[in-house]
Amino acid sequence: MLSKVVLILDKRKELSTKYKRILEQNGISAFVTSTVEEGIEFLYEYEPDMVIISDSVDSSLDESCKKIRMLSYASRPIIIALSKSDDLQDKLKTLDAGADDYLGEPIDSEEFSARINAHLRRYFESYINEKTRLPDSKISLKIFKRVLKENKNWAALLIKINDFEFYKEIYGELAADKMVQTYTAIITSSLDENDYFGELSYGEFLILTNSYKAEKIASFLTYAFDTIVDKFYSDEDANQGYIILRGDDNAGKRITLVSTSIGIISGEYKSYSSVKTAINDLYNTYKLARTKPGSGFIMERPKISAADAIKQKNYNNKILIIEPDSALNLLLKTSAELQGFDAQAIADFDKTFETVKDFSPALIILDAGTDDSLTGLTIAQKLKKSMDYKNIKIIMSTVVHDKKLILNTGADLYLPKPYELINIFSWAQKLIEEYNTL
Repeated sequence: MLSKVVLILDKRKELSTKYKRILEQNGISAFVTSTVEEGIEFLYEYEPDMVIISDSVDSSLDESCKKIRMLSYASRPIIIALSKSDDLQDKLKTLDAGADDYLGEPIDSEEFSARINAHLRRYFESYINEKTRLPDSKISLKIFKRVLKENKNWAALLIKINDFEFYKEIYGELAADKMVQTYTAIITSSLDENDYFGELSYGEFLILTNSYKAEKIASFLTYAFDTIVDKFYSDEDANQGYIILRGDDNAGKRITLVSTSIGIISGEYKSYSSVKTAINDLYNTYKLARTKPGSGFIMERPKISAADAIKQKNYNNKILIIEPDSALNLLLKTSAELQGFDAQAIADFDKTFETVKDFSPALIILDAGTDDSLTGLTIAQKLKKSMDYKNIKIIMSTVVHDKKLILNTGADLYLPKPYELINIFSWAQKLIEEYNTL
């Protein structure tokens, strides 16, 4: 998997072979070049974690170190200088030129091994997330780049916890950290020493494996996550299947329980020339998996291109207002238009589905009805059960002060009357943005 890569710049065949063998015995992938120019080309292609430079190269040791440091500034590898010179000024010049350590030759094999391992250990520890103990995005992208260069039967999995930020907002950072750590442990248990597991961001994981195992890993993870997810909720929230996000004292947003979505791409069907292109395809495949309700995964196939499957749609900022009170109906429509929304308003519940079909709103501000006839609740339930309209966001404005009753209809936000216009349109903007990301 090329998780640890060291470049050796050394013209001497015997000693470079010896150093390469010692490194490989420590589980490190070692490559040898005899000139600085060849080494620089390797730097760009593989971004090695360490460069070992011998004073046998044609240019002076300090100049070689300076050149390597300057040309590898973005990847910042460890630079180890090897020299037969024991002169203090030579050491100082080389260290000032950018070397991280200066080892005098001949050097004992065990000491060489110990020093290299110590440097690499500190290097990788500096890129470890303290909460998950996983390598961060810099290491993950570097290793992904190397995997693409190997041109073997690889597969990459992008794994995310859906609605994680909402969970964190309600249950707190400690509970959110526990969820991530538990999922991390589950993922780790599904992998072996030939796989790579790291982060792209907090709660967003990257697995690099082979295409034969990829779907089996994804299938196990979605099953395992759904098995344990209820344990992170109160019994009440777990039983009702959603939680209520309280944006202020007068509103409650319906948030489904967290799930996990996994996008998979591989080198089996497509050749990638850059890690940027591969990551872009990986995110598109994840987005396609995310469109499915609950946990699930999708693997990009020759006939299913994620880039083509995620169609760019025009931003929809249409709001349909269904409010029997004529004064409030007009006020809401006028205010929505002043806020920049494309608004339409009706007072008759019976015209709901006809208007929804013709207008295609992203959001409906729906009156629940009276205590005697909660017509709006029935309409919300029908909309959410419809394959054509289930993604439309619904704000239920109501005189019925029962959040669970309202949210159980499938409404996305409970907003009791009376409310302030600034409040309802603040929520409208958030919900419309959510709609446009689906």
